[in-house]
Amino acid sequence: MKFHALPLDGCFRVELEYYADSRGRFARTFCIAEFAAVGLATRWLQMNSSVTARAGAVRGIHFQRSPYREIKLIRCVRGAVWDVAVDLREGSRTFGKWAAVELSAGNGQMMYVPEGFGHGFQCLADDSELVYLHSAVYAPGSEGGVRHSDPTLAIAWPMPIGEVSPRDMDLPLLDEVDPIT
Repeated sequence: MKFHALPLDGCFRVELEYYADSRGRFARTFCIAEFAAVGLATRWLQMNSSVTARAGAVRGIHFQRSPYREIKLIRCVRGAVWDVAVDLREGSRTFGKWAAVELSAGNGQMMYVPEGFGHGFQCLADDSELVYLHSAVYAPGSEGGVRHSDPTLAIAWPMPIGEVSPRDMDLPLLDEVDPIT
């Protein structure tokens, strides 16, 4: 694996290194030694999968507060998404800034989203599926979010916004959310 730092401290694009032959290809998607060598989390407590039916749909921007702050490692296993991380860390020099990576079933990219960040994505192809590793278990009382269309964030979604859940449409704007401590 190759680790590429994104403009937000602690956020990485992880590039898989495939080994191919006549049967197909193989890649490691996690190695404790390789992640630890660049100072990244190596303990995962939960794994989730999401399937988004239609291109243009947006999910997020979601996060969990202490003591359930979580790190996420996201991989697209079918279709394609535009994956976004938003820095929500109190006192961070990049607070309110975002970074994005296109993840697809074929491009061999993953996104590492550190604690204190919000996460969301836009589906770029129908029936796209993501697999997430989480460093903390889901805790409903600790969840939070920021609206995907917040003008302060000014996220440059690559497609016109399609379906958004009612819950995500009602998320607060950035200036209404306490930074993550």
